[in-house]
Amino acid sequence: MNEPTGWWRDKSTPAKVEAYTRWSFHFFAVIEVVTFGLPIFGNVSSALTWPLFLPVCAHAVLCAVTASQSLDWTRGTRRQPGRLMLALALVTAAVAVVALALSGTDWRPATEDEMRVSSSIFVGVIAFGTGTLALGTRDRRRMTSAVVGAAAGGGAVSFPLGFPGPAALITAVAVLLTAGFLTFTAAFSVWLLNAVYELDAARETRARLAVAEERLRFGRDLHDVMGRNLAVIALKSELAVQLSRRGRPEAVDQMTEVQRIARESQREVRAVVRGYREADLRVELAGAQGVLTAAGIDCSVTGASTELPVAIQSALGWVVREATTNVLRHGDAKSCAVSLRAAADVVILTVENDGAPDTEGTSPRREGGSEPIGGSGLVGLRERLGEVDGVLRAGTSGGLFRLTAEVPLPVPRTPGSDPHPDPAPDAGSNWDKDVGRSVRTGVGRDSRDRRNRGDGGVGGDKDRVLEVGAAGHEGGTSSSVPHQAGEVTP
Repeated sequence: MNEPTGWWRDKSTPAKVEAYTRWSFHFFAVIEVVTFGLPIFGNVSSALTWPLFLPVCAHAVLCAVTASQSLDWTRGTRRQPGRLMLALALVTAAVAVVALALSGTDWRPATEDEMRVSSSIFVGVIAFGTGTLALGTRDRRRMTSAVVGAAAGGGAVSFPLGFPGPAALITAVAVLLTAGFLTFTAAFSVWLLNAVYELDAARETRARLAVAEERLRFGRDLHDVMGRNLAVIALKSELAVQLSRRGRPEAVDQMTEVQRIARESQREVRAVVRGYREADLRVELAGAQGVLTAAGIDCSVTGASTELPVAIQSALGWVVREATTNVLRHGDAKSCAVSLRAAADVVILTVENDGAPDTEGTSPRREGGSEPIGGSGLVGLRERLGEVDGVLRAGTSGGLFRLTAEVPLPVPRTPGSDPHPDPAPDAGSNWDKDVGRSVRTGVGRDSRDRRNRGDGGVGGDKDRVLEVGAAGHEGGTSSSVPHQAGEVTP
């Protein structure tokens, strides 16, 4: 008992349905023999018992073999059994005619029992044969034609054999009902089997897509986490090299910061793997100001994020992080302004820097990247903002690059108020007029790397950067950039 149970348990759900379907049609052969073959014994003369019983058994076996091969064809593992189906149709017709002839004719009268058994064999053989043939075709019209043709043929054959009109009509109706039922059963069984396999394939596809989506999410998060940190490490390492060449002892402090940021990056990568990491907007704003200031960029941050929902803070925090990364990597900015404004039902984050060349009259950057071609940072930002119904816009004009993220606030609107109030204009209120249109795009621009600048790639005099960092330490604020969105070390 353990072996069959284990054999069945090891099968997949589609395989179980297929096995059930196959054995059901194999069992139809047993039903045909038991229902229409065994009654021959004792009801038909002994001279005709075996000559009639053996064709019924042969027809049942042929139906089982045809059903098996037709199901193989349905699953795509075998060619359509056309010859076998033709043989089944001919055997069905022959057995049915012989049975009908033995039910009583003018030249051979039959007893009441012989008439009853022969009529049942006639109807049953045609019904099982037609239903089995339906397994070998996918065309519903052919199935319908086979059923109607079998019924019409059964009624038509009755007249030459001397059956009266009412008896012929009853025979045709009986064939129509039984053959129609078994044909419908066969067609529904094939449809159900295909549906189960398709659902199983869809489930496997969904599982593969979930794995691929998780990989993309991990890649996106890893890009967001490591992008700015690596930029800061490169910046501080280059600054340490320049200070070391000048014999300045501050190079040790810079390398200490590099070591600390690298360790923090390791911790942050582990958090990304665990899936528990969320960006904090307040910390990201403070970190962005510290990083840009250390790079010699005058950075101002306005606005408060204390009352924003956690999901919105996290989404906007990633915007600040990506924008800061791109200012460091792709721009020659001297100043950068970050503003956060909350209106009645929307919060607007704006990051504007003067490191972009005047692109008026040129084509906007391709949508979806943090670089002019092939960037991936802003793709992740749009996905994050999309989770909170936010919108990301970017554009350049007059040497300024402006990134705007708008996120609706999940608060009930006051009755009578405008459901979509316009945000209060700021210093760049004419931005859309200058640009001509807002473009969903990346923040970065294709410019030479800051490290290739003649002044050492740190946004100006390195002594000035060092002095800014030192002033930050003296004032109680570290100018370094912790990995977690720029935490401020006390």
